[in-house]
Amino acid sequence: MVTAQDGTVGMVAEVPEGEKSGRREDLLRVAANLFSEKGFYGTSIRDIAKSLGVSVSVIYHHFQNKEGLWSEIIDYSVRVLPRRLEMALKDGGSATDRFRQLLRAHLESSEYYRKESKMFLVDLNRLSPSGDAIAQDIQRRILDIYVQVIEELRREGLVRSAHAKIVAFNVLGVINWYLRWYRPDGPIPVDRIYEEIISFVFYGAIGTPPGEC
Repeated sequence: MVTAQDGTVGMVAEVPEGEKSGRREDLLRVAANLFSEKGFYGTSIRDIAKSLGVSVSVIYHHFQNKEGLWSEIIDYSVRVLPRRLEMALKDGGSATDRFRQLLRAHLESSEYYRKESKMFLVDLNRLSPSGDAIAQDIQRRILDIYVQVIEELRREGLVRSAHAKIVAFNVLGVINWYLRWYRPDGPIPVDRIYEEIISFVFYGAIGTPPGEC
């Protein structure tokens, strides 16, 4: 048995060879499903093992503990989001072009990693100090990117508020809430939904659409 940094006890277990191969990706997939539905504290190692039809020792063989499993899911999904957003801004253009590219990239990435993004938001500030530090760093980097672009809009007189960070928090609230209500099997195509969200953010933050004064 081993003790993690958060004080929880994990296990390093021997498991049959037949259960070792091909299990890691399945564990990540099933855990992401459960974490997004029930949250970190609402999901147990036993729940994950039962859903996959394996023993708990298989999970402990691959991951030190439940938070180690959560962290690995975040590593391949949400942790790369700030970099994706930065890349979206490299195409240049006007401040409004860059803002639109930023929003579109964020929506597309959140949809691609829907369950992972949802579990990240549900469990913010609810993990061990080290786990919370990882989450807070990702949050801070995303916020800084939005503040940077909103400051550009504000300097051009397109954002009325003097508080770019408050505007950024409001915009992120819209983006993050989308993960709660959107259903892929709904009647509206996802591209149309993206445009509706972007239009709402633009004219909520910037003001009256051009030509409608």
